[in-house]
Amino acid sequence: MDFSDEEDDEDWFGSRFNDGVNEEEEEEGFVFYDDDVEDKEEEEGFASDFYKAGSDWSCLVEDEETVSSSEKKKKMKQANLFQIWGLQENSPDTTKKMKQTDLFQSWGLQKPSPFTSPASNSSKKTTSALGKRRRDSSFSNDSPRPCPFYKKLPGTPFTVDAFRYGCVQGCSAYFLTHFHADHYIGLTKAWSHGPIYCSSLTSRLLRLSLSVDPSFIHPLELDVEYTINGIKVTLIEANHCPGAALIHFRLLDGTCYLHTGDFRASKQMQMHPLLFNQRVHVLYLDTTYCNPRYKFPSKEDVLSYVVRITKDFFRKQPKTLIVVGSYSIGKECVYLAIAKALGVKIFANASRRRILQSFGWDDISKNLCTDGKATCLHVLPMSSLKIERLDEHLKVYREQYGAVLAFRPTGWTYSEKIGEHLDLIKPTSREKITIYGVPYSEHSSFTELREFVQFLRPDKIIPTVNNGNAGAREKMQSCFREWLRR
Repeated sequence: MDFSDEEDDEDWFGSRFNDGVNEEEEEEGFVFYDDDVEDKEEEEGFASDFYKAGSDWSCLVEDEETVSSSEKKKKMKQANLFQIWGLQENSPDTTKKMKQTDLFQSWGLQKPSPFTSPASNSSKKTTSALGKRRRDSSFSNDSPRPCPFYKKLPGTPFTVDAFRYGCVQGCSAYFLTHFHADHYIGLTKAWSHGPIYCSSLTSRLLRLSLSVDPSFIHPLELDVEYTINGIKVTLIEANHCPGAALIHFRLLDGTCYLHTGDFRASKQMQMHPLLFNQRVHVLYLDTTYCNPRYKFPSKEDVLSYVVRITKDFFRKQPKTLIVVGSYSIGKECVYLAIAKALGVKIFANASRRRILQSFGWDDISKNLCTDGKATCLHVLPMSSLKIERLDEHLKVYREQYGAVLAFRPTGWTYSEKIGEHLDLIKPTSREKITIYGVPYSEHSSFTELREFVQFLRPDKIIPTVNNGNAGAREKMQSCFREWLRR
């Protein structure tokens, strides 16, 4: 994902998701981007200055007197990318002559041989291969990538969601906030770099889905204080996906860090004894939707809307197949609400059923169905919510059903024009297929982030998403400073 300071204000901060991304790459709901935009030496200097800077980042910006406006503008040009990547800038003539092989050579990669090139496969395989390469390691070579500063906790031997960087120097404990691919990427059955600390539910998924060696997995219960390497650690419910946790760290000197992982802030969190009237020195904040345009309706309002639309549709077309899009985990509340309202079972494929049963939740386990013909409620991957794919799915069950009503529950369907007025949502329809995009988000909206920050009033906030360049970071920090002035 590229970021640019020259974007319109409406496009603040970019996004780790891309609304136009191919669905094949969205199987887990995530598109991976390269967060090592600055070289290691520059990053370490920035990190050192950052932690010394307090809540005021002005000292991290070059003095106005020493840098002219024209020079500033030049720094945001493409030419600087050569410096960032550690490459020699080419003259225009040289650039015109540059071929693809030069890029592989410049990046220190081995040029793919023709028989392994995805271009020799079908377009579907090409897209799948691209998604896999992004998930495995973006332009990785034999050398491990440096772990960015915001993945490390100063004064501790801990990292959070930093598995893609291999063995991190000085790290003796690796924390995982939840089981979504952009956070556990790098974890495989071959993991041997150190102990992994996570929630009990997440630990079960690591064994079930990734076959991680159990000897490295250390499950922690929510709301129980543990002492790890002399540091007190407590997991708090994150209101994101099953097993997701905020992680609260209290150091020996009393310094407190709160790492949100991915979360949806709520009033209930504010009542937690570790957060209510307690000081948090550094907040590592999920800034996925740190953009004023995102003001989501509540989860409860969206669920009520989904149930109402479903019942209305059923009255008009009783032979309707209901489909809910989901990632590997997450969005369970949407299809559970429909199942309860209609009194029906939930069909999912064998792989998803194994994952859902591992939660140990009775309201899911007792409602799962192994036969798609025995229930009108099906759960499919989010990437399957396309007219063509749903039409193919309907053909399999054409003897039982005559139409499909599908829901795509994600914050990325949110529209400022609609806001909280869900009745204004217009579905996509073609013949027998109807798809509703509903803004059911498991991340905090901009307004929820503001309220959470104003409640905690931390000394420092470190954004963990969309932080790929100085401009994006400064825009978010300007928001944080404004919030904390109130």
